[in-house]
Amino acid sequence: MTNTPQPVTTGEAHFVNTLSTRYKAVRKATEDLCTPLVTEDYGIQAMDDASPTKWHLAHVSWFFETFLLKPYLKGYQSPNPQYEFIFNSYYNAVGPQHFRPSRGHLSRPTVAEVYVYRAHVDQGMLALLRGGGHAFDTQIASRVVLGLNHEQQHQELLLTDLKYNLSVNPLRPAYHKHEIPRSGQARELGWHAYEGGIYSIGYTGKDFSFDNEGPCHDVVIQPFKLGSRLVTNGEFIEFMRDGGYERAEFWLSAGWNQMREGQWQAPLYWEGGGGAWQTFTLSGMQQVDASSPVGHVSFYEADAFARWAGKRLPTEAEWEHAALDQSDEGNFQESGHFHPLAAPESGAPVTQLFGDLWEWTGSAYLPYPGFKPGEGAIGEYNGKFMVNQMVLRGGSCATAQSHIRATYRNFFHPPDRWQFMGFRLADDK
Repeated sequence: MTNTPQPVTTGEAHFVNTLSTRYKAVRKATEDLCTPLVTEDYGIQAMDDASPTKWHLAHVSWFFETFLLKPYLKGYQSPNPQYEFIFNSYYNAVGPQHFRPSRGHLSRPTVAEVYVYRAHVDQGMLALLRGGGHAFDTQIASRVVLGLNHEQQHQELLLTDLKYNLSVNPLRPAYHKHEIPRSGQARELGWHAYEGGIYSIGYTGKDFSFDNEGPCHDVVIQPFKLGSRLVTNGEFIEFMRDGGYERAEFWLSAGWNQMREGQWQAPLYWEGGGGAWQTFTLSGMQQVDASSPVGHVSFYEADAFARWAGKRLPTEAEWEHAALDQSDEGNFQESGHFHPLAAPESGAPVTQLFGDLWEWTGSAYLPYPGFKPGEGAIGEYNGKFMVNQMVLRGGSCATAQSHIRATYRNFFHPPDRWQFMGFRLADDK
């Protein structure tokens, strides 16, 4: 990066204007998600993994401040130097962090002060994008794009964490007043066959992707079949009625122990039993819709169901191979449902690959051949988590549609259930 400002070309100016517009749109979308909230909702942390809404709003601002404003905007000063500590998530190269399970203990800064912090960062970011005394710099641009995708990740986390945080309230309060569409009979489960061969997976385009989506590399895929839609609530109820949570032969050992320790008897948020199951949604308590995809299940539950059904979960390579030529249309954050919906009637052999629910795969989250994390704190983004987790694909009803692509690799621990997680079946051809 040169210290002498250079003339900005017409193409660069257009790119900067486009980036500024997108920056403002993403930041506004985050705050729009908070419109239904009252002040008391912002500070709840009902479990270690579910951060308060207030923390999410501040952390994404901390990201822009830490990786862009402090190093690149001359004269920038944070409104509070201690924000570097309390809003750092896991970047050890930046410095120590406030204990994650204690994020809900912070009554200060107030919600109002967090919004002032966001406005302060926005002012600095727009100044930076207008020039800010620096030359046009591709590293600045790439970090802004990373920061925007990072904020979109936290938009989803904000919704999923808020859902859990509200669910522990005996009043079962609704986040918003929204009628979730219900379907009649579920689309019949079909199977689509794929030929085996050597295929490339991983991102190869010129737009943004996360580092863990590459390098692109060849994999050998055996012939396989993929379920035409996600597994439904009705199908999962049949698994439950057949003793799915009592029959050890379907469970991995770690899953059996986790299920018994957690006293799981149904997916997360389900209440009742028999033919009267209800589930907590961001629209409040709802009757379980048998035709909608089953969500908020762990990898262990998905794997147990697949074994019970005589099938398996797809590998991430199989999933990506199937999704590469598919439209990325689906039930995303923009629909405003924030709940998975029944598979649409479609002439496509495979549906629901995008949106509705993140799909558990049978693949461990590991680096692709040749993967190397970036230098410095930015390099901590994905690489250091490549152990003891499983890959999920496809996005969910809480994911921004512009954030997803066929190569996107999400990852969570096998027992996790509070995210919008579901699954589809696969089988050998």
